[in-house]
Amino acid sequence: MIRLLVGLGNPGPEYEDTRHNAGFWWIDGLARGLKASLQPDKAYHGLVARVNSAPGASGPIWLLEPMTYMNLSGKSVAALARFFKIAPEEILAIHDELDLPPGEMKFKRGGGNGGHNGLKDMQAQLGSGDFWRLRLGIGHPGHKAEVAGYVLRKPPLAERQAVEDCIQKSYDAVELMLRGEMDKALTKIHAKPPRPKPPRPPKPDADAQTPASS
Repeated sequence: MIRLLVGLGNPGPEYEDTRHNAGFWWIDGLARGLKASLQPDKAYHGLVARVNSAPGASGPIWLLEPMTYMNLSGKSVAALARFFKIAPEEILAIHDELDLPPGEMKFKRGGGNGGHNGLKDMQAQLGSGDFWRLRLGIGHPGHKAEVAGYVLRKPPLAERQAVEDCIQKSYDAVELMLRGEMDKALTKIHAKPPRPKPPRPPKPDADAQTPASS
């Protein structure tokens, strides 16, 4: 089950709406939904909310936005996880993902860091990569040399909306995550929207079928 939900991003108003802060957008929305207030906590180097009665959770859960800048995200995550004895497999990291287009997301446990500096530092500080990840697609600029600038720019409105739509959809799986039903959460997040049914052919006109009387 998930006990710590971490959004990855950079602090400060200049980064607030940039692609790299998709994890913060996710945590901000969840905090609003749970009526939780994120507060600065120096002990954990970030903004923290403790939620004592989240639907599905058997105990308190924590929401965290590290204020260490992306490259040192693990410093914040590890400090809170160690203090509350939260294992890596009880942590969900929400982050931007270059390898998925806006409007797509993936949920998985473990794996590499894909060059994502926030994940890289989490792995180093926790001593394990065995935490869960919710990857929010932001698309790729096409060239590796352009990545740094791309993630630190604001997406066009249509792309931002596509990410926000994914975020809203993923909230439907949070209760399952907190309950420890990870397979069900994965199925819900990866479910494709139902295809629209083809229109029914028009019914034959009864009057047109009736032979004209002589």
